[in-house]
Amino acid sequence: MFMSLPRYLGRKAAWYLGALLVAILLNFLLPRLIPGNPVDTIVSSLSRGGVEGSQLHAIHAHYVHEFGLDKPLWQQFVVYLGHLAHGDLGVSFAQSPATVQGLIGQALPWSIALQLPAILIGWLVGNVLGALAAYRGGWFDRGAFLGSLFTSSMPYYCVAILLLYLLAVVIPVLPPSGGYSFGNSPELSAAFVSDALTHYWLPFLSLVIVFVGGQAVGMRSMAVYELGSDYVNYDRGLGLRDRTIVRYIFRNAMLPQVTGLALSIGTLVGGALITEIVFSYPGVGTLLFTAISQNDYPVVTGLTLLIAVAVLVANFCVEVAYGIIDPRIRASSRGDR
Repeated sequence: MFMSLPRYLGRKAAWYLGALLVAILLNFLLPRLIPGNPVDTIVSSLSRGGVEGSQLHAIHAHYVHEFGLDKPLWQQFVVYLGHLAHGDLGVSFAQSPATVQGLIGQALPWSIALQLPAILIGWLVGNVLGALAAYRGGWFDRGAFLGSLFTSSMPYYCVAILLLYLLAVVIPVLPPSGGYSFGNSPELSAAFVSDALTHYWLPFLSLVIVFVGGQAVGMRSMAVYELGSDYVNYDRGLGLRDRTIVRYIFRNAMLPQVTGLALSIGTLVGGALITEIVFSYPGVGTLLFTAISQNDYPVVTGLTLLIAVAVLVANFCVEVAYGIIDPRIRASSRGDR
């Protein structure tokens, strides 16, 4: 017997709330387990500028007190929870007085603009390609399947490096790195948008190629399975037209693909970190890499928490959708037997 819809959603919400609390704890602890100290990094950069030892010692003590690193770890965690309850992610150690919210606010639009179109276009093209391959069969199916399997098996960063070499070195038609040309600053103008689009294509292609392959393989597998189902043979025996049967087949095959789309959008924030690093794209990936190299605890914690929350919300939305769509849960909620 299946549980009612409110009880089903309540249990799922409790599980995801527990996962969120664990994520908050780990997001606080794990960056602090990285070898090194952010204050040491800041002071060492000052020592290369000719600052004397006594001044360095005073600066080190000041930063340790300013960042609250002189308190026990449990007190730091309590302070962190207090700030988090008020929506305050803290101040960056390496880029003080810049706030973590400000840094994320600058990087996040770049990641969304890069990854959301890649996910949507890759999902649409990949599903159409997989559906056509399963329906037509023959040489088209074999070629599309092998090509999709090859591209989907390649990591994003491998495709990024190959495209970088081909289109920025061998045939230098696109800029190799950055989100815009050196010397420019982000602004809402036609010249800047055109320059940003020129830098956009390489990281975009490296993402969409892999995503098309993965979606095509998944859609083809589901469509082939549906083509061999009993209801398809029954419909053919009834004399239904192929167009009607195909519509049923691909509607059923799309259900797992829609779930995959929801999860892909949920993981959008951290879905292409290495690709952004390869191209020095000014998104969340580059910001996270820089923060880790500088032991910038607040930025690392803020970004990983953002990624964790996005993943949990996406998974919970999928659970809610299945709770509403699944006829067994709906019937149980109505009291049907």
